[in-house]
Amino acid sequence: MRRQLAIAAALAGVLGYGAAAQAADIKVLTTGAMKEVVLAVVPAYEKESGNKVIVSNDTAGAIAKRVEGGEGFDLCILTPAAIKDLTQKGKFAAGSAANVARVGVGVVVKAGAPSPDISTVEAFKKALLAAKSVAYIDPAAGGSSGIYVAGLLDKLGIAGEIKPKAKLKNGGYVADLVASGEAELGLHQISEILAVKGVHLVGPLPAEIQNYTTYAAAVGAQAQHAEAAQALLRRLTGPEAEPVLKERGMERPPA
Repeated sequence: MRRQLAIAAALAGVLGYGAAAQAADIKVLTTGAMKEVVLAVVPAYEKESGNKVIVSNDTAGAIAKRVEGGEGFDLCILTPAAIKDLTQKGKFAAGSAANVARVGVGVVVKAGAPSPDISTVEAFKKALLAAKSVAYIDPAAGGSSGIYVAGLLDKLGIAGEIKPKAKLKNGGYVADLVASGEAELGLHQISEILAVKGVHLVGPLPAEIQNYTTYAAAVGAQAQHAEAAQALLRRLTGPEAEPVLKERGMERPPA
């Protein structure tokens, strides 16, 4: 009887070791705009796979530099152009990239504050000029929305007026500056506005000046857990992620 119990215990130990050995830590690098989507999808993936997902986010420019600099990862979410460039440099597994979502830029004010009229380009321009302070991502940080907003202000001919009252954020959520009262009005990607409490999304930019950023994901060329990363990518591009994207102000890119 003792011998049978010993064998059973040993077998359980072997099986337990096998299950533990199969589990993996999946490292994901993602832009800030996609962070909340990834975090929302991760629990179901972890439960199904037994793996643990470790998420690290930054601006698109910073993530690209980290990848090019040799940082290890299993799955990375960036713009399609950046992924294409880095694939040619041997950083991503060829043929592993897939478009995941796109998101537009929105206007945010503090919760309870009056919502400015941004229904037309001219109204939006007036709202920016009337605001005591305007926050957006520092273009130098490499954030997609910050680069676009800086160019848009030039295009609208108001860059000079906005510059003295601009509150630039070096990554993270622009809406945090609005929630804290450091900025009266903010411009950022809608998914990153909806992730912050204490603020109100006024709405997207007028269609004529709206800018959509598309995000894609790809498996690292030196990924430690390539198959597991591919499984997570399938979940991000599958039907399970549809309500997650919608809830966060994102949509699937046009085919």
